[in-house]
Amino acid sequence: MKTSHLLQLLLLSAVWGMSFLLISIAGASFPPVWVALLRSTFGAALLWVVLVVGKHSLPPRKLFLWLFLVALFNNAIPFVFFAWGEHTVPSSTAAVLNATSPIWTLLLSLVVISGRINKYIVIGVLLGFSGVLLVIYGHNTSQAVDTTPGSYLRGVLFISIGALGYAIATVIAKIKLKGLDPIGLATTQLSLAALMVLPVALAGPHPAILRASSIVAIITLGIVGSGVAYLLYYNLLAHVSATHVIAVTYLLPIWGLFWGSIAHEPIGWPAYLGVAIVIAGLILLNLRSVQPAPVPRLQTEQPT
Repeated sequence: MKTSHLLQLLLLSAVWGMSFLLISIAGASFPPVWVALLRSTFGAALLWVVLVVGKHSLPPRKLFLWLFLVALFNNAIPFVFFAWGEHTVPSSTAAVLNATSPIWTLLLSLVVISGRINKYIVIGVLLGFSGVLLVIYGHNTSQAVDTTPGSYLRGVLFISIGALGYAIATVIAKIKLKGLDPIGLATTQLSLAALMVLPVALAGPHPAILRASSIVAIITLGIVGSGVAYLLYYNLLAHVSATHVIAVTYLLPIWGLFWGSIAHEPIGWPAYLGVAIVIAGLILLNLRSVQPAPVPRLQTEQPT
């Protein structure tokens, strides 16, 4: 891998890792659905400019159903549920929970596309989920917006649903959306996601007190965390193997802890051990000798 591509890989993982902290900051002013709406809108706006200037092509209309489903599970649902979950779950924990997406993708692929289960899969899945449980146990929730009984586990559930959504979208895309212009696909995804959540946002709670930090966070989250991240992701896929690009998955939990520590989130030692176990599990899953070979999920923020 060239040095330039390695730097892009590190930048992409840092941007996606930072997205979880930006979601938390934006959530101080914007309800979860508004976080999803604004994130999708700003990201789509940038990608529309790139699409027009670069003369990229949009997906054919006959694929609308599959495009809609991918936008729903890869953008609308995760964007809302991650913002919802981070009312009670630290951003660093959210980043680690997001790392379960490749595990869910593999399990779904084995069911839908077929494949054999071997020792790498069994050990990798067990390590991945046990590491996540350790991270959940090792985090302090004293800084959460909602500290009512059960709110932390509810937030973990919401974020896990978002991670599962990424996996569902990846499986659909692998089967139904092959060979499309990646910029056109990403632009369509974010645009459809924005249209999906718009009526829900307008009908529900509106932003009350707007903080400058939240406004900057949501703009950065949309333009950089979604728009620029997509461009980096697909540029990497065009120049290096998918196996190398999937290394982003290993780095996200590390960046999540890093950005969480920058934000002074209380992180216990079990969380660091849990992240190491999660990464070990993901590496084992990537070493498995089954068909089909692993393909990175359609990232949001990778996103987040």
